[in-house]
Amino acid sequence: MPRAVKYKIKDNEIPKVEDLFNPYNVGARPFLKWAGGKGQLLNKFQKLYPKQLKEKKIKTFYEPFLGSGAVFFDIAQHYNIESAYLYDINDELILTYRVIQKDVSKLLDFLYRYQKNYLKLDKKKRQDLFYDQRTNYNLQRFNIDYNKYSEQWFPRAAQLIFLNRTCFNGLYRVNSKGEFNSPAGDYDNPTICDEQNLLAVHKVLQMAEIKKADFKEIITDFKAKSFVYFDPPYRPISKTANFKAYNKQDFADSEQIKLAKLFKQLDKKGIQVMLSNSDPKNNDPDDNFFDEIYSDYNITRVSARRMINSNPTKRGAINEIVVTNYSIA
Repeated sequence: MPRAVKYKIKDNEIPKVEDLFNPYNVGARPFLKWAGGKGQLLNKFQKLYPKQLKEKKIKTFYEPFLGSGAVFFDIAQHYNIESAYLYDINDELILTYRVIQKDVSKLLDFLYRYQKNYLKLDKKKRQDLFYDQRTNYNLQRFNIDYNKYSEQWFPRAAQLIFLNRTCFNGLYRVNSKGEFNSPAGDYDNPTICDEQNLLAVHKVLQMAEIKKADFKEIITDFKAKSFVYFDPPYRPISKTANFKAYNKQDFADSEQIKLAKLFKQLDKKGIQVMLSNSDPKNNDPDDNFFDEIYSDYNITRVSARRMINSNPTKRGAINEIVVTNYSIA
């Protein structure tokens, strides 16, 4: 059984007064590195959240493309919402979130063993362990019942976190067959068992309902006084930038258009909605795809850093778009 951990405020971090009264403000942060993760943009996003959220008038948060959950963790810990609905189409991701929510201590036991075994190996044996686990991970996906919570899920979630923490660039990536195919990374001392953060994530997830669902299936869950954040697989900004990180299905322009229609449906229901995506104008100033399908709404362009290019020299600043159906104060 993992030891109890007290949550500490960093020396250089002055908490907001309202955060001191939020029982969910425990310092949780994303436990996976995920393509398109929004950690680097939170300071900018906080200025783009709806006024009602800052005034504590919004009680429920929805995130239909969960990924790393950076926006959820930010809002849950700093804006006094009462509940959250978290969705993703990726079976492995939902499995792992639910294990952390329900049985984090059992997950930590597996992760501790991974970390102990990995760190004592030399570089060659670490790579061998990684590829053995990757092969096993891909084969065992056919033996997992993703619809029925069970003890099978604990080692599966631990395996995903291990691979994410030790693969090249720390990114979850699958091929068209659904096989995880990121190569081994080269790390001196990776944190495979991040006990304090996973316990904090467990605490925050107690407010959430976590479901595997396509974004088109979630319309029936929405309530009044809600805020929805959409972070779909990004539209490639060039012909060679079609990185598949979430699942084996492609998220083509036709899906982007369906999402824009859902955005409009929620707007008509009076729900506050925010969406982010790549800005096609980074590559083609005449590409008005998003400007056209979201022409009735507010579009803000924010600067971000490209993080998933295998060539570090090409991880430069680019623009992303943020679409809202409310005015930005």
